[in-house]
Amino acid sequence: MQSSTNTSITIETHSPEQTQALGQRLGRAAKPGDLILLAGELGAGKTCLTQGIARGLGIDSHVRSPTFVLATEHRGRLMLYHIDLYRLDQLHEVQDLGLDEYIEGGGVCVVEWADKAMPVFPAEHLMIEMEHTGDESRSLTFTAHGNRYTELLRAFSKSIGTAGIGTLHGRV
Repeated sequence: MQSSTNTSITIETHSPEQTQALGQRLGRAAKPGDLILLAGELGAGKTCLTQGIARGLGIDSHVRSPTFVLATEHRGRLMLYHIDLYRLDQLHEVQDLGLDEYIEGGGVCVVEWADKAMPVFPAEHLMIEMEHTGDESRSLTFTAHGNRYTELLRAFSKSIGTAGIGTLHGRV
């Protein structure tokens, strides 16, 4: 049963290292089949956060934005399917990618520039909206859509509560 309300928290990070540390905590809390959608302007830290998620999944290889290849796979505790929709301008282009295979692939699917194609994604997901708040600081708003993602957000927020990573606003 899907939750009728969405749960959100906002975290302010003050360096790329803090953004990656947040991602690492999120990767540790992730489970097979999780869908994490990222939105934010160019340079907002989407790939930086994804690098941290990869570390949290036990991935040792370097993760970079798959802007030109559109999707990359990385093996760790769970597979990471890293997708970048930046170069796609039409919804039909996204639909032709076969995202279902990644989303239903049993790993963790992270999609950069997901706001370009929201109609193609399942209703249940974790949305992270990122924005610049200074030279190195970022504001990340995590919104859980559905019960699984409320659980994920709860576990994640507990793990950062006392870790000294950024500034947490809100409670799950």
